[in-house]
Amino acid sequence: MRLCSNLIQHRNLLGNIEIKLSKMRFFDVRTIKMIKNISADNKSWAILIFLSLVWGCSFILIKKAMVAFEPAQLACLRLTISAVAFTPFVLWHRKEIDWSKWMKFLAVGITGSGLPSFLFFIAQSQLSSSVAGLLNSLTPIWTLLIGIFIFRLNFERKKLLGVFIGFLGAASIVLLGSEDTIGGNPWFGIFVIIATICYGSSVNMVQAFFGQTKPIIISCVSFFLIGPPAMIYLALSDFSNTLMSNPQALQAFGAVAILSLFGTVLATILFYTLVQRTSAVFGSTVTYLMPAIAIFWGFIDGETISILHFAGMALILVGVYLTKK
Repeated sequence: MRLCSNLIQHRNLLGNIEIKLSKMRFFDVRTIKMIKNISADNKSWAILIFLSLVWGCSFILIKKAMVAFEPAQLACLRLTISAVAFTPFVLWHRKEIDWSKWMKFLAVGITGSGLPSFLFFIAQSQLSSSVAGLLNSLTPIWTLLIGIFIFRLNFERKKLLGVFIGFLGAASIVLLGSEDTIGGNPWFGIFVIIATICYGSSVNMVQAFFGQTKPIIISCVSFFLIGPPAMIYLALSDFSNTLMSNPQALQAFGAVAILSLFGTVLATILFYTLVQRTSAVFGSTVTYLMPAIAIFWGFIDGETISILHFAGMALILVGVYLTKK
């Protein structure tokens, strides 16, 4: 009897929470259901680790692709390959797609892949892959800030200390770094920081607007919408001439192809799955392992690795930890 009574009390409590949340303008019924089930199980952790490994390798692939093409061409090539790979999924799921949300799909595509593709290639034209990987760790902090100030998520004031420490780590790399200490122009790290703001916006939008949408639909539709402009730019540029004449073009094309199919197509589907299974903030913790992997590949490739790398990484990751504590 006592057990039944407790179950009834818990059920009534959840019901009261649902009623209160439903009256708030930033939550709907689907969001309430999503909030109830944000715990991370073993499968979620496995996805998180796999994504960390895949995306941790993406910075060295970007570096290897820079040998033949311009940053804008590489970004458009990445988006084009991804869009083409996703097109069959759009056709297969066409009856399930809610095209009334096309602007939200477009916003997720632009912030989650469109702009960051350009920003990272521009950044790594003057910045080492290891530093780009380190600064990318700011994503969870921006996810939290955007969730608080735009999506009105609840937060504890003590988490602001983590935000401050994380930004201090990023500032130490950009302001104190030099070509000798970090192997590139530290000011180009600002492009990576802007990309992390985009990522933080994207994961919050996925959680808020597409809680009940299949991850494959989110991915394929968002790339289907942002792909055509990239294809047009690529066709109008001298991309084809460079591909035929530059001896290093095939290496660059191969690096972008791997980056697109694994780091974008497969990883995007898995990431949106992770955000739906858990939360936007948990999903963004994929950046915990990425810096170590980025530094490892940078070291293997002969990049300058200094104490500033580890000091900046430590501050950023401590900041990320405090924002989640």
